[in-house]
Amino acid sequence: MLPDERKGTCAAFMRRALRFYAGLGLTVERVMTDNGPGYRSGEFNELLAAAGVRHVYTRPYSPWQNGKVERMNRTIAQEWQYGRAWESEAGRADALPAFIERYNWERPHSACGGLPPMSRIVGVNNLLAHNS
Repeated sequence: MLPDERKGTCAAFMRRALRFYAGLGLTVERVMTDNGPGYRSGEFNELLAAAGVRHVYTRPYSPWQNGKVERMNRTIAQEWQYGRAWESEAGRADALPAFIERYNWERPHSACGGLPPMSRIVGVNNLLAHNS
């Protein structure tokens, strides 16, 4: 969970994401975002350009263009955010990293043939190696 969607926050997130994927041996080729100011900022776009990443924007008022993210947002809302009664917002926030970990590494996805998303990355689908 991030505090805002300002340019510095967006750029810092993207920097961490690029490092994460590089750590898996992957090269990010393109990133699709909406047209929010944080994604249109020079800081965000300079970071992508320096990494050789093509930036693609969705058309305004066209959330269906970014369907994978919209589907993930729906799943997050159903299974984590509102999937149970939380005693506090802090408790809910504390549970997010474990949910994201399970979502990516363990939870079956119909779009991946019943496997988790990370199973699609060759050499990364060894859950024991990831969790050791």
